[in-house]
Amino acid sequence: MKRVTWILAVMFLSLSVGFPLRANAVSPSPVPEEREERIAKGIKEKGETVCLFESGTADVKKTISVGDLLTVYRERGKHELTEVGKIKVLSYIGEDYLKGEVTEGEVRTGDIAKKGDVASLVISSEDKCK
Repeated sequence: MKRVTWILAVMFLSLSVGFPLRANAVSPSPVPEEREERIAKGIKEKGETVCLFESGTADVKKTISVGDLLTVYRERGKHELTEVGKIKVLSYIGEDYLKGEVTEGEVRTGDIAKKGDVASLVISSEDKCK
């Protein structure tokens, strides 16, 4: 009887210590360093604003309107474009810039946002889009 009680006590203690550790392992905590690293690399996610550089020509203004959804591509390997997200155009800033909001995926500096035959470049300098 003492042996059964001892075994049950050991099992209870080991389970009570082990379960909280496992629960913490599956729930990631937002680490400020990770956010800072993403910002430094120019990575934007859903809901964040991005700045796009475009040529400022008439065909761009004719094709891209405020509220349009642009498909974002990233160049991989041998000049292959892979779709990585979507950006909604919020406004034109001056002659050469667009301000947009990421609606899907993960967008990085250097990605290409396209609508039809018109393309613009995701840039990192947000001071251009204020």
